[in-house]
Amino acid sequence: MAGYTLSALEADIRSYTEVSSTVLTGAILSRFIEHAEYRIFYDVPSDNNRFVSEGNLAVDTNNINVAGLGTEGHTGTVFVRGVEVFNSTVNTEGKGTWLIKKDQTYLSEYTDRLTGPEGNLTAQDVTGLPKYYAMFGGATGTSSTTSGGLYLAPTPDANYMHRVYYDMVPKSLVTKTSGTYVSQYFPQGLLYATLVEAFGFLKGPMDMLTLYENKYKQEVAKFAGVQIGRRRRDDYTDGTVRIPIKSPSP
Repeated sequence: MAGYTLSALEADIRSYTEVSSTVLTGAILSRFIEHAEYRIFYDVPSDNNRFVSEGNLAVDTNNINVAGLGTEGHTGTVFVRGVEVFNSTVNTEGKGTWLIKKDQTYLSEYTDRLTGPEGNLTAQDVTGLPKYYAMFGGATGTSSTTSGGLYLAPTPDANYMHRVYYDMVPKSLVTKTSGTYVSQYFPQGLLYATLVEAFGFLKGPMDMLTLYENKYKQEVAKFAGVQIGRRRRDDYTDGTVRIPIKSPSP
């Protein structure tokens, strides 16, 4: 399967737009590529952005920092799919419990705690195996627990093992220049999305901008059909996909 490296994509962008590197410099194209990647990321929830992190909860600490969960150059947690806590402190062989997602206000009412500066919950009146979680912050940092994460209720009374299932913004082709999941498995979509950025920057021609915008929409529909269609089912569980064919009239 033919895919894109950073240099190959840059060469194609300049070829399609018929503009040299003196106008479309590497720095400018890098921004276009990043914008295109973010567009694809938000348009299609693809499996390559799914991650699982394991760890131990801290006793008397009612939050988990999800901003720093990322690995391999990923930029941060965008949203959490689920949280599982085990009634064990050494492994995940204990009984797992899926936490119920609630709003932070619900957790405050549930535990009847006091609210401290910046919304941090300080008085931890209810302890035990966590049952609920709530999102807070923007997940913009990697060290501070106040930069983005999860509130838990009740507050853990032991170092329970936990798993967090989450989605992250993938590493960009700008930094992983040899290729990314999108550049290898959805190269045409990345090309068209980047061309939309390029022709917008060049102020036209508008017919070309419209052409590549429509091409992107056509390709992203196919990509979505794989990511949230075929990759979410199998023949044994869901049955083989069948397309009805009308019989000829007698």
